[in-house]
Amino acid sequence: MDLAFTKDDEAFRAEVRAFLKHSLPPEIARREAQGFHLERKDVAEWQHILYQKGWVAPNWPAEYGGTGWTPIQRYLFELEYGLANAPEISLIALSMVGPVIYRFGSSHLKERFLQPILQGDAWFCQGFSEPQAGSDLASLKTQAIRDGDAYVLNGQKTWTTAAHFADYMICLARTNLQVKPQAGLSMLIVPMDAPGVTVRPIETIDGDHSVNEVFLDNVRVPAEYLIGEENAGWTQAKFLLGNERTHNAYIGILKRYLARIPALIDAEIDNGLTRMTADMLRHKHARLEIDVNALEWSVLRTLASDESPALVAAASGLKVRGSEYLLRASDLENEILGLQTAPRFTPQDSGLLHAGASLAAPGRTTQYLYWRASTIFGGANEIQRNIIWNTMFRA
Repeated sequence: MDLAFTKDDEAFRAEVRAFLKHSLPPEIARREAQGFHLERKDVAEWQHILYQKGWVAPNWPAEYGGTGWTPIQRYLFELEYGLANAPEISLIALSMVGPVIYRFGSSHLKERFLQPILQGDAWFCQGFSEPQAGSDLASLKTQAIRDGDAYVLNGQKTWTTAAHFADYMICLARTNLQVKPQAGLSMLIVPMDAPGVTVRPIETIDGDHSVNEVFLDNVRVPAEYLIGEENAGWTQAKFLLGNERTHNAYIGILKRYLARIPALIDAEIDNGLTRMTADMLRHKHARLEIDVNALEWSVLRTLASDESPALVAAASGLKVRGSEYLLRASDLENEILGLQTAPRFTPQDSGLLHAGASLAAPGRTTQYLYWRASTIFGGANEIQRNIIWNTMFRA
């Protein structure tokens, strides 16, 4: 198998790189590079630019507003996107909700939501995890009971990213208690301003507010907001979670780290870092680069492979390795910068910064702590290893 990119692929990559260089607002790129949590208001301008370009939904079919790119082109776009410090925009709406709606939704739901999602006028959060149901979604307790032309929802969701500025939640709820757990789930769209919806912030270990707990108390949702058929939610959830097989390898972000770490080491040499320590850090960087390159080749093999059950295991393997390498990369940056990473947000927070590192250090600790969760979100790594075992060895 030839893993080299074709001339057309390289030309496309150059086009993407040029567009990102000239169109991505520098302040957004700076904040993304330093690990700040960007909210809806921060990236609305950038989403509008991508929408006008026609590049806002690379993974959607062209008939619904996608780009029509090949899998390799989508990968190259994601790679250059990460290298350019471009932020994720409405990730849940564009990568999860939109594909579920155009795959399973009624014509009414497609007309109602797909275009607003593309334009950034409809933002979603994901209501899957619950206090006693995280990676084991089949054990969730939230119920949706049909009452005339509506469903009445009661329950609690947790670790709900972006619920505090989302317009809607894509919610997995139990609609049948008389069948096995997986068979009694349905997926609904819940307006976040509906009576009975309460959002409470959860401050995570990085000291920021990006996730929430959401309480649903007799929330009435129009029956037309049911996605697909009742009790088909398990199939839809599996499609949603498996829709982006290679995204959770984080190649673009990892390449971003690999590109900037050598410059950080050089800057610290100018500020007193010993040559011996610098050589040790460069060795760690080289080991990480080897591992990331191997991961990239695995992504390319996955993209070039025919559909098979093995791809399910491959997706889990990519996610495990990608999250582990994110931790190594962010840990290495913190090791290079040392105590200068103590201030989380602005250089003014600490007198420890020196001129050579003041632009690099803020946000690094926040990003490092946030990436600790990468081994959990998208399916905990322990669960991913179970999937690999069940797919490859118990089939």
